[in-house]
Amino acid sequence: MTVQTLPKRSEVPVDLTWDLSSIYATDADWEADFAAVTAMLPKVSSYKGRLHESGAMLLEALQASDAASQMLGKLYVFANMRSHEDTTNAAYQALSDRASTLSSKLSAATAYMTPEVLSIAPRRLKTFVSRTPGLKLYKHNLDEITRQRAHTRSAEVEALLAQAAEVAGAPERIYDMLTDADFKLPVITDATGQQIQLTQGNYAARFLESHDRDERRKAFEAMLGAYKSFRNTIAASYAAQVKADIFSARARNYGSCLEQAVDSINVPVSVYDTLLTTVEKNLPTLHRYLNLRKRVLGLSDLHMYDLYVPLVGEVEYKVAFEQAKERVAAALAPLGEEYVKALTSGFDSRWIDVMENEGKRSGAYSWGSYGTNPFVLLNWQDSMDSMFTLAHEMGHSMHSWFTRKTQPYPYGNYTLFLAEIASTCNEALLTHYLLKATTDKALRMYIVNHALEGFRTTLFRQALFAEFEKEAHARAEAGESLTPELLCSIFKGINQKYYGAAVDVDELIEIEWARIPHFYSSFYVYQYATGISAATALARQIVTEGEPAVKRYLRFLSAGSSDYSIKLLSDAGVDLSTPAPIQQALDTFAEYLDEFEKLIAEPAA
Repeated sequence: MTVQTLPKRSEVPVDLTWDLSSIYATDADWEADFAAVTAMLPKVSSYKGRLHESGAMLLEALQASDAASQMLGKLYVFANMRSHEDTTNAAYQALSDRASTLSSKLSAATAYMTPEVLSIAPRRLKTFVSRTPGLKLYKHNLDEITRQRAHTRSAEVEALLAQAAEVAGAPERIYDMLTDADFKLPVITDATGQQIQLTQGNYAARFLESHDRDERRKAFEAMLGAYKSFRNTIAASYAAQVKADIFSARARNYGSCLEQAVDSINVPVSVYDTLLTTVEKNLPTLHRYLNLRKRVLGLSDLHMYDLYVPLVGEVEYKVAFEQAKERVAAALAPLGEEYVKALTSGFDSRWIDVMENEGKRSGAYSWGSYGTNPFVLLNWQDSMDSMFTLAHEMGHSMHSWFTRKTQPYPYGNYTLFLAEIASTCNEALLTHYLLKATTDKALRMYIVNHALEGFRTTLFRQALFAEFEKEAHARAEAGESLTPELLCSIFKGINQKYYGAAVDVDELIEIEWARIPHFYSSFYVYQYATGISAATALARQIVTEGEPAVKRYLRFLSAGSSDYSIKLLSDAGVDLSTPAPIQQALDTFAEYLDEFEKLIAEPAA
């Protein structure tokens, strides 16, 4: 029997690889820029202690830092993307390591800049900006530094806080070493009697999505049972993470850890709270979906391990890469000629590395830097999921393309708060297009179920996680000890609120908080929920309003970080300080649920 193997990198057709020669034609060109950035470091450092002298001096320092940073960006992405083509290629691993080291050196060379800008009296800094040609470009960035003046301490205290940062990162490192290196997960006997090693990778895709309920239950109990056996250690590491957050927030004069987290990008705490209250009001719709899930699966009761098994069997939907490009372009036609022209230009200009090959990095991403094309890494399968991934990653790429085409370097990127909006908006538009393009019942059910699960796992589930983080931090800030019992009680209580009306909330779910690594990037997960909410609202506006909504959206894609994230979204037509966008997303979830119920009720052909 012939075993199918992946091609070597050298065997992949050139037209299915990305064209990184548009960044550096040869490795020698990379080396030349590496030497140039290395030579820039002394100049960047030479302005230390002098930024207060004049606006011209401040401008020179900022321009010197930008010149080095922009060139470093190209070095870093080229080296890393080359290494991702074949992770066994030692030469490009070495370039990647050297780029990382150079990045650390540049960070050290520019570390003085923010404290020195803050040492300039506000009135004097304002005069610098108004009277120095060229410095107005940096006004928003300088405003962002001075906005947080009240939370910036003396140079001596800042130095101590910087030294404490490495210690504050210890809980995450301990957690990662425990769960990635030392954790031993059980072996599962599947429905055929075969013994399979349970892993983090196969837990969901192989077991929780299995149509054999006993397999699902065994995997659920084995995975969470393993975490429960380490509950004291993991609770101690998470409690240390929360204590580090409290230390940082109090050292910087914030009222709470949550306030510090959202203030870093000037997002009001009310945005976080509005997300949670709006989702909670719509839990009856989630319960309706879960009751439908129980009925479709033919179960008398629904358990937590039944939430991921697909409601629709695999449909025959083979789509080659060339066809997928055409369908994605057609789906995004509502965004207008300029968008589609740029999109297809990216398709035709080898922005995308398409095929799997030996040693290639897994997964998918969009990457690039200022002054380069955006690039997309795929591991293509001829499937609907791959087509959605293409639409998603090209959403990121188009956001980057419009931003870098429009904005100068200081504003040529966008915040994490905005990062998933353009990608998820593309997915929403593709869903809309595919549903309009087919009357096939099985295919429509598959597409709608895909959308429903996106909302359940990205909006409801991430909001649940966000509520846990808020409650755990609030309890610790009030002086309570985050024991395993308390953390499990908080998490199970929130799960009961979210799922209890439709699901038998298994006892073991109380420990699931222990397997969420994002909790070590505190108050991060809420951005997944706000991102899908904003993207859904924008897609709805684009489809219903047409050109006015498209113009607002393209301005948003072009704005980069030239203003605060919440303001850029508001200008695009999504005000996350109100419940409206979140409610719109939840209304869309309800509409897809209506559609799914109708499809189920239709008699078989």
